[in-house]
Amino acid sequence: MNSFPTAGLPSDPTTVAPDGSDVRVLLATERGSMAHFLLAAGRTSDAVRHRTVEEIWYVLGGRGQIWRRRGAAEVTVPLDAGTCVVIPFGTSFQFRSVGPDPLVAVPVTMPPWPGEDEAERVEGRPAWTSA
Repeated sequence: MNSFPTAGLPSDPTTVAPDGSDVRVLLATERGSMAHFLLAAGRTSDAVRHRTVEEIWYVLGGRGQIWRRRGAAEVTVPLDAGTCVVIPFGTSFQFRSVGPDPLVAVPVTMPPWPGEDEAERVEGRPAWTSA
């Protein structure tokens, strides 16, 4: 096993996330994983909730918004290059790209992404889902 894994950004998406964004998988360890997400300009993701993982996102480019709800707490904040947000496990969330460029972010997932059953679809932000 390589003690010092190294990876570059894949030129094509590796998969599509349960929320609908294009994913380029980067690296993973026993404690976390990292990927590159891209949501095309003008798109709104599907609303989801993670069952067991939490994430920290760092926005690389584009402009957008993210909505998060957990229990009675709910917030929508802007996403611009340099913004960093946390999505605690069990939090419903949805995001959208509102500028002329795609919204691009690098999330760290802890523990590593376990597979397809991790995310469950939930009711999204009403103003976004009815548009």
